[in-house]
Amino acid sequence: MSAKIVIVEDEEDLLELLEYNLSKEGFDTIGFLNTKTVTQILEEEDIDLLIMDRNLPAIEGSEFVQELRASGIVTPVIYLSAKNRDSDIEEGFLRGADDYITKPFNMKELILRVKALLRRTTKKHNEGQLSHRDLLLDKSTRSLSVDGRDVDITKLEFDLLYEFLINKNSVLERDYLLEHVWKDADTYQYRTVNVAINRLKEKIDPDKTKEYIQTVRGVGYRLC
Repeated sequence: MSAKIVIVEDEEDLLELLEYNLSKEGFDTIGFLNTKTVTQILEEEDIDLLIMDRNLPAIEGSEFVQELRASGIVTPVIYLSAKNRDSDIEEGFLRGADDYITKPFNMKELILRVKALLRRTTKKHNEGQLSHRDLLLDKSTRSLSVDGRDVDITKLEFDLLYEFLINKNSVLERDYLLEHVWKDADTYQYRTVNVAINRLKEKIDPDKTKEYIQTVRGVGYRLC
């Protein structure tokens, strides 16, 4: 199972142990001792899972995840924490956990839980649901929701957003979009792409606060 996992753990020896064991299972791991640059990584790269300690410097781990959820980042999260009271675990789930493992823990069990969670999220993706931040595009129903709210979009706008979602972190040139969305790079002009993207941006970000689609001057557009 190929997946990219971010681990946030302030005990360096434990962090290295987690990275070693998960790497042996074929996972690509990125380890951090604090949360300083984690948000940037989650926004810029396709991360499949976040393993998060709670007792961290600067900010408590579940509070950090709560902030991620509020900003629209929906990356699955497993807490790995010494906070083991029932109230702690409940709090963790209320603050965005998909699973919760208490310390001390069994490494084999952790790996099994990681694989189980990734299977569920991968299945969801394969069934035709694509997500980015708080955007959720469903191919089977050709529907879009933004932060849980249904948004009406045209077939063209759906196809346009789909191209951005399957090419996360890539700059899409206007010629590429004309070829893959309009299916005709000769008849239509760049202005056609610009107008369509502006209309799509109005629908998914009417308040102009989230900037899902960024213009890369002289090149094209990028989902961000």
